[in-house]
Amino acid sequence: MPLKHSFPPVADDDARVLVLGSLPGDRSLAAQRYYAHPQNQFWRLMSPVVGHDLVALAYDDRLAALRTRGVALWDVVGSARRAGSSDAAIVDIAGNDIAGLAGRLPRLRAIAFNGGTALKQGLKLLGRDAGRAGAAGPAIVALPSSSPLHTVGVAAKQPAWDRLAAFLSDRPESRD
Repeated sequence: MPLKHSFPPVADDDARVLVLGSLPGDRSLAAQRYYAHPQNQFWRLMSPVVGHDLVALAYDDRLAALRTRGVALWDVVGSARRAGSSDAAIVDIAGNDIAGLAGRLPRLRAIAFNGGTALKQGLKLLGRDAGRAGAAGPAIVALPSSSPLHTVGVAAKQPAWDRLAAFLSDRPESRD
């Protein structure tokens, strides 16, 4: 089984939301782009969150639009072995330093996990208190996976993703 590696983070110091996937799929790895599979719903789901049609933009412009709105991207898994693109096939995981990245983002309000595997592995990396009521630090947001392997439609996923917009607002009360 081949060893696969995630991409570097896309993050500016003023990021308010960090969206973490698990590990890029084969199409993304081949293209060297986050969420490159044409059926992955990430760019469509994030468009209303940032108030811009990301799908219509070139890749570099998509990343710039996310950065402008305070969104950072990375993956929980730094490297792993996996046949194909299914999260269920990921083994021999070496995690990324997501706690270190989060600690370097002074305006970070939320860490959002794109799918169950990202959430499970990410919480292991962040520690047992991450996301618990009363815990210090950014909010933990579990999102339905944008992957084409997660066959729930966009309309059913969108409300969970739309919650991220509140963390991007300049009004502190909007986090509730």
